[in-house]
Amino acid sequence: MDYRQLGRSGLRVSALTIGTMTFGGRGAFANTGSTDLAGARRQLDRCFEAGVNLVDTADVYSAGLSEEIVGEALEGRRDRVLLATKARMAMGDGPNDAGLSRHHLIEACEASLRRLRTDHIDLYQVHEWDGQTPLEETLEALDTLVRSGKVRYVGCSNYAGWQLVKALGVSERHGFQRFVSQQIYYSLQARDAEYELVPAAIDQGLGILVWSPLAGGLLSGKYRRGVQGPEGARQLTDWNEPPVRDPDALHDTVDVLVEIGEAHGVSAAQVALAWLLGRPAITSVVIGARTDEQLADNLAAADLQLSAGERERLDEVSAPPLLYPYWHQAKTAADRLGAADRSLLEGHLR
Repeated sequence: MDYRQLGRSGLRVSALTIGTMTFGGRGAFANTGSTDLAGARRQLDRCFEAGVNLVDTADVYSAGLSEEIVGEALEGRRDRVLLATKARMAMGDGPNDAGLSRHHLIEACEASLRRLRTDHIDLYQVHEWDGQTPLEETLEALDTLVRSGKVRYVGCSNYAGWQLVKALGVSERHGFQRFVSQQIYYSLQARDAEYELVPAAIDQGLGILVWSPLAGGLLSGKYRRGVQGPEGARQLTDWNEPPVRDPDALHDTVDVLVEIGEAHGVSAAQVALAWLLGRPAITSVVIGARTDEQLADNLAAADLQLSAGERERLDEVSAPPLLYPYWHQAKTAADRLGAADRSLLEGHLR
């Protein structure tokens, strides 16, 4: 297992992270999986044996049940792993039971600590943007949690580019703890993050954690052109993340994944994960599995090496179109591009 620095922090995390959205299966989260305590222990054991050192969860996953299962499964070995969770989503019906206010963040952190059976959270992430709470209030609350010892590092998730950079500016101006990472959706199915979020991470020194790297299973190789998806698959339920805007482009990408996988004797899923692990600014890819077999297959991606030619084929078949101002910059500013610019434009310049 490769270990990578999390942004500008001194924390080193494994290239693969175990995600726990499948733990619990309460309410709508049953569509993603319903791993019980015994299954969670098996999956965590297998991940730790493979060298994974980061466990990622969120308070909203199965309305707190995922955190409870993680806390119980880690009993007696909490100090051997890094633990990440998130807050922002509604955890009750009250007017202050959601968002990134000081009130909700501190209350949510205390509740997560109880469910996780721990005295600190290694990486505390705001799960989503809150446009009604001043950033100063949110970031001051996170700073307070770090200084109290209840949180070690802070990160964000699902921010737009301007929201991320604004938050970093507010932290710098007030001397608050700075986000060390962002957790984002990024995959061969949709590379939207390359427009702003990946360049911002390179420029500002943030680590990137990737959620749903297989696009909810769409890149597993089980969804082929003209073929019905597997029974019980998430994409056949009301769970519609991520949206599919161009089915033909998706199938073209899957065709290449399957072909490269067959050449290596591995699954299309392993190829998709290995591609992500080689992308700029990626620190760790969050894997989650409904079954032990899926988990074992995903873990094997850490050892898969793709050739430059294979990477180029995947880049080309899944390349996002250049929006403005990027097409203009590719045409007129190619003589003075920096590393952040090139993370998006390099392939188009070729």
